Amino acid sequence: MATDDTYLHSMTQAPRFDNSFAALPEAFYTRQPARPVRAPELFAWNAPLAAELGLEEQTNRAEIFGGNLTPTWAAPLAQLYAGHQFGNFNPQLGDGRALLLGEVIGSTGQRRDIQLKGSGPTPYSRNGDGRAALGPVLREYLMSEAMHALGVPTTRALAIVTTGERVQRETAQPGAVLTRVAASHLRVGTFQIFAARRQLTELQTLYDYAVARHHPDAKDPLDFLNAVIAAQADLVAQWLSLGFIHGVMNTDNCTISGETIDYGPCAMMDTYHPDTVYSSIDQFGRYAYSNQAHVIVWNMAQLATALVPLMPDTDAAITAFTEAVHAMPARIEAARIRAFGRKIGIAKASLEDAPLIDDLLSRMAGGQADFTNTFRALGTAEAKDQFLDPSSYQDWEKGWRARIVSETEPEALMARSNPAIIPRNHRVEQAIQAAYSGDRAPFDALHAALAAPYAAPSDPALTRPPTADEVVPRTFCGT
Repeated sequence: MATDDTYLHSMTQAPRFDNSFAALPEAFYTRQPARPVRAPELFAWNAPLAAELGLEEQTNRAEIFGGNLTPTWAAPLAQLYAGHQFGNFNPQLGDGRALLLGEVIGSTGQRRDIQLKGSGPTPYSRNGDGRAALGPVLREYLMSEAMHALGVPTTRALAIVTTGERVQRETAQPGAVLTRVAASHLRVGTFQIFAARRQLTELQTLYDYAVARHHPDAKDPLDFLNAVIAAQADLVAQWLSLGFIHGVMNTDNCTISGETIDYGPCAMMDTYHPDTVYSSIDQFGRYAYSNQAHVIVWNMAQLATALVPLMPDTDAAITAFTEAVHAMPARIEAARIRAFGRKIGIAKASLEDAPLIDDLLSRMAGGQADFTNTFRALGTAEAKDQFLDPSSYQDWEKGWRARIVSETEPEALMARSNPAIIPRNHRVEQAIQAAYSGDRAPFDALHAALAAPYAAPSDPALTRPPTADEVVPRTFCGT
């Protein structure tokens, strides 16, 4: 649908729109509007985020965020990128069912993308319909907002609009459009496509843009690489500390900003085991829980490879970039120990605390302990009940108590480091199935509880692991 030049949005203070990506050369994207839907209806609206973005009084929400109305501030486009998918390079991917509407500079002064996901086919759809089913949209809304509440860098969810149409996946499912908000949608794969094509002018332009937008202190590509490595190392350490499994850590799902993006077959662990996999398409466990720290290093190696052509001395660049990537595992491990240290009440854990942390995790795996509830219960009489053999925990507890005796207020630190509630797979699935039946109450209740994850929810049932018949062993990408 063409831009409606007569459209005016009534706001007490208009947001600051500045579509900088759209000002880049057209080699970076394809301009196009969203494809209209039959009957757009607003299902969810993130009012606090809208206020932060200056969009709280945006009118025509269903029409705009469903794709039926292009406002004057928008510059809709599908971004181009490539990527390694499960280790195999795909030379051209791109937004196959998403459009960047534009960018807004909100009340915090931060520039953020406003993107529609499920807005119809683009030149990068690869024979797909460009649409999204309601289930995956609800999952991404719940998961991304839960991660934000947990303090994890992440894309956000602004709106869900149901379309009044069906999309065909394994079965015909109700359609929806998600409005996603991100610091940007620049990915490792965005660099890869221009490096692979030897389009060095475009690669330099992208690098300059990414530095200015995300890592302005970077003096050269090595500084930039180290900045991205630092952001991704901290991000994955946070994932591990929460039992989060992304499920599809392809390089096109790995951001330059260090945000979690593309909540497809993701899940939060119930029973702890390092080899846990949920994604139905991850048949060999490439993106298993414990492999995530290894895969992110591999992804950063691909970014380094893409940046080499920007350096004047190729051999020197390869040496320096290799050193940076090889230093990453130690950085991740230090971040992991700090994160898990806080979970067991140690304010500044060091590598000397790793045996204590890893001993607990080993006992949890052997005792089939629930990841979230075990850490939440540490130091209480209920902690031992998480283990098949309570004595396994009690043996560990003796050494732990000796370690934290010198810590200041370890209980308070643990209370703000260990969530009471996470978006458990079975609860998300129950919310999705209820919504399919026209009942949005489970979605609303779960969403509200996840907004305050470190407080005990009013419904204690939301904190319990699934029963045998509630287990959801596989999650799906939804494309």
